[in-house]
Amino acid sequence: MRAPPKLTVPGLLALLLVAGVLMYLERREGGGSVPPAVETAGARTAGAAADFDYYALVLSWSPTHCESPEGQDDDAQCAPRNRRPYAFILHGLWPQYERGYPEVCRVADSWVPQDVIDRMMDVMPGKGLIIHEYRKHGSCSGLAPRAYYEMARRIYDSVRIPERFRNPGEAQFLDPGDVVQAFVAANPQLKPGMIAVSCGGPGSRLREVRICVGKSGGARPCGANEEQAKLCRSTRMHVPPVR
Repeated sequence: MRAPPKLTVPGLLALLLVAGVLMYLERREGGGSVPPAVETAGARTAGAAADFDYYALVLSWSPTHCESPEGQDDDAQCAPRNRRPYAFILHGLWPQYERGYPEVCRVADSWVPQDVIDRMMDVMPGKGLIIHEYRKHGSCSGLAPRAYYEMARRIYDSVRIPERFRNPGEAQFLDPGDVVQAFVAANPQLKPGMIAVSCGGPGSRLREVRICVGKSGGARPCGANEEQAKLCRSTRMHVPPVR
């Protein structure tokens, strides 16, 4: 009987290399220990821009932001040179899935022109905020920066801010449902299921009001992202005054 050939060092290295390649190919094809993707209600890897279901127009309550640690250094919004106090500001226009949302989509050009920034500053104070919102959210709209902010401004201007939130000089303590009802009363095109209220921090302070609209800008019901119980559980929400 012929003795088996002796395995030389170069032969051993060749076998190890082949085994490594086979393991790599197996994992690329979905075998091995590579875990499957798990869908969550948060950010998801975005596909092509404009691949979303609706927008959330996000109105931020400026006094809450300005009383936070982050607001201490935000001179544009919290210490403006013209001393104009802000109540609700436009935080952003967010493309949303019915569950979850896309962010930071691939676009040919995410540069926001200076004239676009200048025209948004009265409702969206802060150059950094404007640039950030397009790169994170607007890039997934399928719109170039100029068209995206024209749409954001048009939708923002179509919403009437209730009188009690325009320039309140005293603190208010409200149920989130009170805020929803105030917006519904001031905007006949809105229904309760199209609005959600976010709160948090000391005293469950009012943070945001989200208004859901379709891709063309018309009001529509919100998806799972705006489930009210997740955004604010408090029934006594603190609304700081404008200063």
